Amino acid sequence: MTDSVAPEQSGLPANASPKGALKGLLLSLVINVGIPLLIMYLLMTYGHVSQVVALSIASLVPVLNSIVDFTRHRSLDLIAIFFLLGSLTNILAIVFGGPVQLLIIRESFFSGALGLICLLSLIFFPRPLMFYVGRQMLAGTDPARIKRFNDSWQNPSVRASHRLITSVWGGALLGEFVFRVVIALTLPTLLAYSLGGTIFTITLTVTFLWTFVYIARVRRREASSQAGQA
Repeated sequence: MTDSVAPEQSGLPANASPKGALKGLLLSLVINVGIPLLIMYLLMTYGHVSQVVALSIASLVPVLNSIVDFTRHRSLDLIAIFFLLGSLTNILAIVFGGPVQLLIIRESFFSGALGLICLLSLIFFPRPLMFYVGRQMLAGTDPARIKRFNDSWQNPSVRASHRLITSVWGGALLGEFVFRVVIALTLPTLLAYSLGGTIFTITLTVTFLWTFVYIARVRRREASSQAGQA
């Protein structure tokens, strides 16, 4: 019989449901992505500032959020960090300019790099990148939950789950980047730009849905295994 793992010992604690994780994720997305994008739109539409200036000002939101989080909890919001790095990538691409194909591809520079880091983390990091993302989503800043989440790494099934999730995210993000490069170099500019944004949205949506479905399935399997041993 395969080893089971109790909810309190797993990387998916019973009191940290996927619904709760999704709520925390959405809140972080609103603060670190939604509000900066709104600021950019308002500044560029009504303030008539350049894209570089708008990006720079909008990036202050995740910076301030990260400072508050670190001051209060001694932790950083990974989504805030991802948005900041993505903004920096866009700013550099705009400043240095280049052909129109580069402008189409630039939106996936960071996501492609993140996908590559996901795959490299499977080899060179102590734990896969998505382990740390999952810990933030499920454990937050609660020291007891963080310890429980870290301890769950000792279970082989938990390690396999995090490695699979990291592999899927790495493949999806890197694949989206490669796809955008191909269409930017082979299709008309307007069509390539439209397809690029659409594919990026679909990629994120499908990968997020798969992640939550997979987590729910792992939880059900653990619950069933525990019930069978009772």
